[in-house]
Amino acid sequence: MRTLAVFILTLAIMGAVAAPAGSPTSAGGLLPVRGVHLSAPSKKDLPLALTFIRQTLPKEGVNTLVLEFDYNYDFQSRPEFADPAALNRTDVRQLVQACRDASVELIPQINCLGHQSWSTHTDRLLTKHPEFDETPGKYPDNKGIYCRSYCPLHPGVHAVLFDLIDELAKACEAKSFHVGMDEVFILADPDCPRCKDKSKAELFAGEVSTLDAHLKKIGCRMWMWGDRFLDGKATGTGEWEGSENGTFPAVDHVPKDIVICDWHYDKAPETVRFFADKGFDVVPCPWRKSPVALAQLAQVRAIRAEASQPAAKHALGVLQTTWCGFAPFVRAYDAQAAGEAVAKNGAGESADCFRALFQAIRKKPASP
Repeated sequence: MRTLAVFILTLAIMGAVAAPAGSPTSAGGLLPVRGVHLSAPSKKDLPLALTFIRQTLPKEGVNTLVLEFDYNYDFQSRPEFADPAALNRTDVRQLVQACRDASVELIPQINCLGHQSWSTHTDRLLTKHPEFDETPGKYPDNKGIYCRSYCPLHPGVHAVLFDLIDELAKACEAKSFHVGMDEVFILADPDCPRCKDKSKAELFAGEVSTLDAHLKKIGCRMWMWGDRFLDGKATGTGEWEGSENGTFPAVDHVPKDIVICDWHYDKAPETVRFFADKGFDVVPCPWRKSPVALAQLAQVRAIRAEASQPAAKHALGVLQTTWCGFAPFVRAYDAQAAGEAVAKNGAGESADCFRALFQAIRKKPASP
């Protein structure tokens, strides 16, 4: 048995098999999560996406793909959310098979609570069900706000939302599901008859726990962004990458089996350790600055190297974000792989960061 164990460990370090999620390894071992976050492709870009998943992701060492669908799917469980122009179940089955062929876990995402609008566009949850809006009738054309939120205490919102989550999770054969929940600025609005005068931390923790409980029922582990759990002033992360609107105490009142996606784009604060010390599994999430990504990777490796410490098993790996659309990211990546200069835009810079990060992941760090 000992000889077999040594053989398996050797294969893991060489990249032939993956280390089990959540298990500590040496600083040079495989990270259990080596991920990229992308918007779900459009129907016309599906062939491009399938090729990228099958060919590029294994070459780079990616084993986790978070695809943000939101409401861009041809839902059938709720007819008001049907969209024949979007990916349907047959299309998603092709994505599932491509991920299976590439040994990549597919994690679907729908933004919950916040991010129910962008600029003047309000997304379909609140256009189809305006009664779920935390601020109905306020902020015409979304002027004066960042993004709308649904009311977490509305008695009808979860029945609708859970149908959509269940349908998408089933189509993706998902074992994990990402619920978003970043940058929630509208919460406990003074004009909401249900939420006014309530604690924002309690409301946020309640919604996190409600979503987590439902996902457990359908056999999915919950992933979410971590910014609302950070004290923006005490950590220096500010009101975007942290919270300055009172939600951060919720971190001590939610289940610890949630995977926290700890995004920071301009600097690499020591927040990976904060979440790991709290008992959460955590993945730092860079965007388009390679030095930040490499600093976050170094934090993960440093924590995992402390094999005797409880936090070591919680620093799972990294999740590269992109924020430019699936096809623009692939085209930028392919252009750079062909030797073209990095374009000074979101697609070019995120692709460059991705390439630098995964090159570093594949390279065994020097021994201390």
